[in-house]
Amino acid sequence: MGHGEANKTERGRFDRSRGPVAIAAIAGVLALTAFGMASCGDRGGGIRFWQRADANSNACPRPASLTGSEFNAQETGLRALRRAAFRGDFFAQLELGSRYAAIRATDKNIEDPIESATWYAMALANDEGYAPINRVDRGGFGGWRPLSKYDDCRAFERHTAYQRLDRQLGQMTREEQEAVRDRVVYILSTQDAEGFRTLARLHDGLYGPFGEPEDNREAREAWGRGGGGPERDRRRRGYLAATSLFPRNDVDAYLYNYLAVQTGDVGAYVLMKDFEKSAPSRDQYSRFVEAKARQWTPPFEFYPNEAPASGVPFSDESRPRGDAYEYALSRMGTELPFVHVGRALRYLGITDTVPARPEDLSKRQIETLEAMLGHPMESRLSWLERVRAIQLAAVNGSSEAQLVLAVMYAEGIGLPADYARAFKWFDEAARQGSPEAKFAMSSYFALGVSGVADQDKAQAVALRIDSALSGFGPSAARLQAVLAQVSRSQQRR
Repeated sequence: MGHGEANKTERGRFDRSRGPVAIAAIAGVLALTAFGMASCGDRGGGIRFWQRADANSNACPRPASLTGSEFNAQETGLRALRRAAFRGDFFAQLELGSRYAAIRATDKNIEDPIESATWYAMALANDEGYAPINRVDRGGFGGWRPLSKYDDCRAFERHTAYQRLDRQLGQMTREEQEAVRDRVVYILSTQDAEGFRTLARLHDGLYGPFGEPEDNREAREAWGRGGGGPERDRRRRGYLAATSLFPRNDVDAYLYNYLAVQTGDVGAYVLMKDFEKSAPSRDQYSRFVEAKARQWTPPFEFYPNEAPASGVPFSDESRPRGDAYEYALSRMGTELPFVHVGRALRYLGITDTVPARPEDLSKRQIETLEAMLGHPMESRLSWLERVRAIQLAAVNGSSEAQLVLAVMYAEGIGLPADYARAFKWFDEAARQGSPEAKFAMSSYFALGVSGVADQDKAQAVALRIDSALSGFGPSAARLQAVLAQVSRSQQRR
């Protein structure tokens, strides 16, 4: 064999040996690329389809009724969104966050950063935004991937909500941030067991910043523990303002789990027991939390009816839920004289005199109250609006309305019985000098209401005397009897 032929033979052998290696290398690169594109792990790995943050293509679609300009029906649209948002609609909550942030030029007149942050926080805490809906195991290197883009578009929505919320909270004072937190607590407290369970997760260090699973992709991004691509440095820093909105606290987490159990929800009991066993120190809080739960009241009597420059108030769409609420409302017509509603309406400036009957109110007066509450103008005074009138007057400082509201809570008229709230409003009225409220509080201290007002005979006597000196009849008679008894005892000496 010549020298040239030997070189050709050697070259052929080298080409044949290099071919499989090259093919294997190319296949490996393609496999890794495919794996990176297919994997959608919650720990930040993989390429997300929304990596470029293109909102137009990556956001979840909205019905035309929500995306229209609504320039001539803005108030109607907001009320519809609030109704859905109070009932836990994830996308309605996102839309409200966007509206009050004035993302669209047509919403500049309703811009309100606190209200916007409230609804973005509600959306992030809503498990409708992160619970897997439509996933399938593709096998091999594909792993678990969405069958459709629904999971992915929700992930993009939450990614964007975290960014906006962090930016809003970062520009607020501490008082404004507390206002956001209080509003979220109030809204969730109107959702019974489910809302209290969410509040428990918001304060539990074993969950993500907004109660999502700890390994949730957006939660890790918010903490600065995951993410890559163009915003990698930003994600490493995380969203400090957003993740600090609800401080982690085992006592508060236990408290809200306990309140969820008090609604009668069986699943809440299971979760509370799981909470107690999740850390060695947690089961020792039970007695302390039980006493604290009896005193707990929401941050507001009803959602603050403030209004931005547009004049469109923030309506409270937490509707009565369950038989207890319906029964309490039904008692408004038979057990609470309408004159108390009439006095509240006069205090609010809706009427000049005190109407004794609903028929004494004009259509315009009813619509004025409905407008103040942010309710649709139906010109018909509902049971709930009667309750709201008294609540609104009480919140705005009417000692008479505060006393009536306290009695309503004590007796379960208009609102389910709640001794903690009753005591709170008796106390508010007593601070303004109401002798009836002082007498009622003396009864609380004389008898003792577990967890609300411990038995304190000295405090009871002091309040009775104060009530009598203010001219309240029952106290005066009781005081005279006590003085007579003291006098007789002195004579026997």
